[in-house]
Amino acid sequence: MGARTWLGEWPMFRQATGSDPLGRGSAVQSPRTQALGPRTSDADEVVKSVCPYCAVGCGQNVYVRDGRVTQIEGDPDSPVSRGRLCPKGSASTSLVTSPSRVTTVRYRRPYGTEWEDLDLDTALDMIADRVIDARRKGWQDTDEEGRVLRRTLGFSSLGGATLDNEENYLIKKLFMALGAIQVENQARI
Repeated sequence: MGARTWLGEWPMFRQATGSDPLGRGSAVQSPRTQALGPRTSDADEVVKSVCPYCAVGCGQNVYVRDGRVTQIEGDPDSPVSRGRLCPKGSASTSLVTSPSRVTTVRYRRPYGTEWEDLDLDTALDMIADRVIDARRKGWQDTDEEGRVLRRTLGFSSLGGATLDNEENYLIKKLFMALGAIQVENQARI
């Protein structure tokens, strides 16, 4: 290996001897850097989504390859964020792909002393059974004067401020469709 070849590995030498004296182009790129491509170029599909962290609703492009999320970036077509994400939104990939992501529900049976893990399908079935039972037991079709009520006082909803607008909207529609009239948000309390 000659001295010129060895020195050619240094960006400063390439800058001084090459056609890029300001060091803004090829002089500062190593062969490894030149061989790199965008992380998103090998995606099978791009899915439009919304950042889950706050109520701003920043748009995201979710890059999927072989059925797995490979990258999440800001959506430049979003009128809300115009392609920008905050640090939490930029870290959305780890929310989805982290090996420490919780995929079970912790449950303690009535009068139990130990917690157990339930899969999500079992937990959702238990919740649905309890909602149906509470709705049936607390249903009020009419009041004492015969006025139509069609409501239940058997359950209520208390939303959180970390939910975005779409989630709060869907929760409100769900509970109103179930007949609940006590729908509130923690942000107002």
